Amino acid sequence: MIRFLLAATLALAAPLAAAQDTAPQPEADLPAKAPMTLARLDEIIRALDPEAQTNGRFWQMTIADVQVMIITDEAADRMRAISPVRKLEEMSQEDITRVLQANFDSALDARYAIAKDVLWSAFIHPLRALEKEEFISGLGQVVNLAESYGTLYSGGALQFGGGDSGALQRQLIDELLKKGQEI
Repeated sequence: MIRFLLAATLALAAPLAAAQDTAPQPEADLPAKAPMTLARLDEIIRALDPEAQTNGRFWQMTIADVQVMIITDEAADRMRAISPVRKLEEMSQEDITRVLQANFDSALDARYAIAKDVLWSAFIHPLRALEKEEFISGLGQVVNLAESYGTLYSGGALQFGGGDSGALQRQLIDELLKKGQEI
């Protein structure tokens, strides 16, 4: 039952769009953005971790002493950044409830997910539509979720009101965005 509830929650949860201070422009006025490619993704990853390992479709990197894996599938237009958090067998019912609460209000673009009897922090996005800042922010949120498990359960970005989570951890995301400005 718990796995069904987790899978249903993760399937229905969609990332929340950040509010903008300016009115949206008509699509015709927006400049065309180049799609994200594996070469561009590699350039961004190497700027954040020059020692990242890759086979061209899969990367393993370290951010703030946390192992992060980036898995891509060009044919399916998907990218996911994941980090293991803990074994499912080590989680209580209260822990599972808490990660679901975090998925509602404080995880935001990243999510807690369960696969292969492991709790993961994950950021999943269409590959071609992925933008540099979005990717970097997603990586920071994955790391923050992994590190804040058991305490804040926070991706460190914005918080959706009305939920059960508290304070946020924004510092890591800001540091990564600054590091990625030159690329």
